[in-house]
Amino acid sequence: MTHPIPRSLKETLAHIRPLDARDRTEAERRLDQLTKPPGSLGRLEAIAAQCHAITRGKLTLPLRKGAYVFAADHGVSAEGVSAYPSEVTAQMVQNFLQGGAAINVLARLHEVALVVIDAGVDAEFSDHPALWRKKVRRGSRNMRIEPAMSAQELDHALTVGLEAADDADRKGYALVAAGEMGIGNTTAASAITAALTRQPVEAVTGAGTGIHSAARQAKEQVIREALERHLSGSTTPDPLHVLRCVGGLEIAAMTAFFLGAARHRKIIVTDGFIATAAAALAAALAPPVREYFLAGHRSQEPGHAHLLRHLGLEPILELEMRLGEGTGAVTAMPIIASAVHILAEMATFESAGVSTATA
Repeated sequence: MTHPIPRSLKETLAHIRPLDARDRTEAERRLDQLTKPPGSLGRLEAIAAQCHAITRGKLTLPLRKGAYVFAADHGVSAEGVSAYPSEVTAQMVQNFLQGGAAINVLARLHEVALVVIDAGVDAEFSDHPALWRKKVRRGSRNMRIEPAMSAQELDHALTVGLEAADDADRKGYALVAAGEMGIGNTTAASAITAALTRQPVEAVTGAGTGIHSAARQAKEQVIREALERHLSGSTTPDPLHVLRCVGGLEIAAMTAFFLGAARHRKIIVTDGFIATAAAALAAALAPPVREYFLAGHRSQEPGHAHLLRHLGLEPILELEMRLGEGTGAVTAMPIIASAVHILAEMATFESAGVSTATA
């Protein structure tokens, strides 16, 4: 089955362009002229060249950075797939708004503007300057029994993500990340990963928030039943159909956010397992979007490694993290900024009056 592409998303897809090899070559040429042996800064040079190509060489320093944390509950949590009760989603959103979560600490430290978006939390929140109330519904449906979203709900959630990307563009953020919060969302991410990569469910399903082995096996069975119900016999599943049936409201919003950010030529830092599942859906809808991704880190969740391999991404960090929230992406942002500043500010052999190599 296929899901019709909403008009707003169709317009976004039409504006996503592959990177121009000439822009990357221009950056690589300058990097080779800087006062260092060629290639001696390793992956920093590749990161700098990619950032230069994404932005067509129009980066303004210092980099403006933004992280959008999308939150939603998951109906599949009723199947006991998480070690934590579903009310933790709303409690953690309150923690974000009070500034007490890991993502708050890291965003403050690295000067990253933080926006929290309620895409589908099963609770109501008071107004807060950092909160967008964009609730599609109070949590997705139980994917084991029925599609996680209706067609209309999926389209609404995609619109939320596009609006966030437009906001990032208006605010002039060059470097953006999407984080998430949603009890049960590793189950959705595992189902998406199995569908897109064709890996066995057991290979892409981890402990999530810390479930024991018996609960993990039960989680795997829930995912198998959901995939059998909604995607049986599909060798090349439609990404929007996958998203509607076994995804989540925050995952849908992140998928559109990545697409919108690529349209606006933003440097996109992917986070952990759930965010990268959304990135893989975005890439399935618009293959050139892969060139706009920098993988912030590799999570301990087994499915994350499969997704990174599927997308052809190498993680910047390997810190054995599995928190989500955008923490891995924001932690990697100073490294990306370092690469960009080297390209922009380091002297060339000619400007510094330094002799070049003779052998």
